[in-house]
This record gives sequence, structure tokens and C-alpha cells, in this order.
Amino acid sequence: MRIISINTNGIRSAAKKGLFDWLKTVDADYVCIQETKAQIEDLAGDDTFAPAGYFAHFRSAVKKGYAGVAIYSKREPEAVLDTLGEAEFDDEGRYLELRHGNLSVVSLYLPSGSSGPERQASKDRFLAYFLPKLREWKASGRDYVICGDWNIAHTKIDIKNWRSNQKNSGFLPHERAWLDELFGALPDGLGWVDGFRSLHPEMEGEAYSWWSNRGNAYANNVGWRIDYQIVTPAMAAKITAAHIYKGVKFSDHAPVVIDYAD
Repeated sequence: MRIISINTNGIRSAAKKGLFDWLKTVDADYVCIQETKAQIEDLAGDDTFAPAGYFAHFRSAVKKGYAGVAIYSKREPEAVLDTLGEAEFDDEGRYLELRHGNLSVVSLYLPSGSSGPERQASKDRFLAYFLPKLREWKASGRDYVICGDWNIAHTKIDIKNWRSNQKNSGFLPHERAWLDELFGALPDGLGWVDGFRSLHPEMEGEAYSWWSNRGNAYANNVGWRIDYQIVTPAMAAKITAAHIYKGVKFSDHAPVVIDYAD
């Protein structure tokens, strides 16, 4: 089973850059997209966004041209969930979950705090609200793969210029500590697993998944790893391969591709 996660920074923009042509070649079972920046009606009638062989589900933001998540799946889901229960985040289209049997595949888009204190405060509220949800999901006994742009680089090897970014959103001490708790072993931590790191614990530059559009960051590989597939331990045990695809640049993020044994 192959699962791909990508922040498209606008699904229509990524489509013009060849995203859906590439997807035809990679045989993904699930494609989780963040930052679609589109309403469903914006995509209606364009077969590009309804690829053959996939069921498409979207959760758009109330605000047009903003945020939004989607999942393409080869199997028709038995259940579709798209609300966390908090209007601040649900109205921004940040969560979508498809269920097949005991498996839940989630597309998640955490708020970014980089534009200023107000957005950082919203991000911090999301972190506080979402952690108990993650604890509940982990305790449910379901198998979870949570794909998304988490907007946090976890450790020094997840960011090129870690020293100069310690006071910047996305690498703040309390954000990194939040991931420490998420990945920490029970009983003190939540026991979730960073899928990519489970196979590549020491990889640095080739693990980056996002690059600023300023200062030739992509050309110089001045990147951050902020896109993850975070999974329950049973799913982590099934991971057979994981990589960041950089063959074509569809957006300022690169796809995270992970294969799981059936």
C-alpha cells in the first residue's frame, strides 16, 4: 500500500505543474493533499481533479482560496469524517479522514504561525486542542496514518539553519516539545511514530520537504522537514520504503511517499 502526502500550495497550481500526470505513474493507494486553496465547485467539470480509478473527497475552508485538504483513494471509504469539533479549525478546512475497516487515513494541515503573533496564537490553540484528540485516536485501537503539513521541524537534522531559526515559528522550543510528547514512549508520551524517521533516523538534506520561495532556498537545499506521515506503531511496523520525491517541483513542498506492507 502506497500513501503519498503533499502540500500543493494550491491544487490547481500543482496540477498545471504536472502533479496529476505524475500521480498516474506512481500507483498510489491514497494521495493526501493539503492547502488545496479551492472550493469543490471551483474544480467541478475538470476531469484533471477526478482521475480515473480514484474516489475524491475534499474539505474546503469557508474562506475561498485558503487552506483546505483532500484525499484521493482507490477504495471507496466506509466512512468520511471532516470535523474536529472546533469551529476555528473546521472552518479553515484542516482535517479529513477516510476509514476502511480498522484503517484511518487522515489529511491534516496544521496552522502556520509564520505570518505573525495572531496566527501563532491560533497554531498554539490548535496544538493544545489536538493533542487530546491524538491521545484518543491512539487509544482507540485503530490503525492510523496521519499525513500532513505539520508546520514544525522536529530536530536539528530536520532543518538546514537550525541555529538561526530557534526563535521562528515552526522551530520554536514549545512546538518541538509538542512533537517530543507526540513521539515519546508511553506512559509519558503518546507513542506515535514518525514514519519517515523510522526508516531514515539520521538522514538530513534529502529529508527536507519544504523550501522558502526566497533566497534561492530550493536551489541551495536550505530546507525544512515539516511534512510527515505520523502513524500508530502497528502501521510503523509495516513500512517498507520511504522517500521524499524531488523529480518534479509541484509546489514549495515535496511529496512524502511511504510504502506499507499489506
